[in-house]
Amino acid sequence: MTQTHLITGAGSGIGLAVARRLAARGDRLVLVARNPERADELAALVPGAVALAADLRHPGSLAEALAGDVLPDRIDTVVHGAGIVELGPVADLPVTAWTEQLTVNLVSAAELTRLALPAVRTARGQILFVNSGAGLTAHPGWSAYAASKHGLKALADALRGEEGVHGVRVTSVYPGRTATPMQEEVHRQEGRDYDAAAFIDPESVATTVLAALDLPRDALVPDVSVRPGPR
Repeated sequence: MTQTHLITGAGSGIGLAVARRLAARGDRLVLVARNPERADELAALVPGAVALAADLRHPGSLAEALAGDVLPDRIDTVVHGAGIVELGPVADLPVTAWTEQLTVNLVSAAELTRLALPAVRTARGQILFVNSGAGLTAHPGWSAYAASKHGLKALADALRGEEGVHGVRVTSVYPGRTATPMQEEVHRQEGRDYDAAAFIDPESVATTVLAALDLPRDALVPDVSVRPGPR
C-alpha cells in the first residue's frame, strides 16, 4: 500500500537517504524546505516528491506556511530529520547559539508535529524523530545542541503517551556519529580533520528508520540507538 511521508532535513545526510529509499519503493513524499528556491532543489534531489517552503528557523510562521490544503489529509509518517549544530563551552556560547538550536531542533519539531497530527491520526500513522547520541548524553562543548536533543527526547516520550489512544506510534532514533555534512561541520568546529569512512554510513541509519516505520502494527520501537560497528 502506497504511503505518504512528511520529511524535514531531506536535503542531505540521513534525511536524504530516507527520502530516496521511500521514493524508490513508490511512496508519496512531502519534503519541507526553508524557502521556495530550496524547495525546487529538494524536488530535483528526490524526483517525484512534493517540496513545501516552511522555514524551521521561524516556528511561528509554520502554521501560515502550511495552512489550507498544503498538507495531505492523510500522513502515514512524519520524519523529523532537520537539525543544526553549534558547539562551544557554556562560558563562550552566545545566546543565539542556544536560541537557534532550540528553535530548529526542538520548537519547530513540536510545532510541525502539532500541525500534522490531524492527518497522522487519520492514518493511524507514526512520528519518527531522528535524534542523536547527544540526546542521551551531553559531553563538554555540546551543551546547547545536547539540550535541544534531550528536549526532543522529552517531546517524543510525552507525545507517545498522549497519542497512543489515537493509534499513533512515536519513535526516536539515536544515531552515533554519521558521515553527513553536519558531521563534517562538527569536525570543522572541533578543529579536526574529517574522514567520512570513519563514521556510520547514512544508509545504515536509513535502514534502521525504515525498519521502525515498517514494523507491523502490533509492535512499536519507542527508542533505538545506532552506533558505529567494529572496523
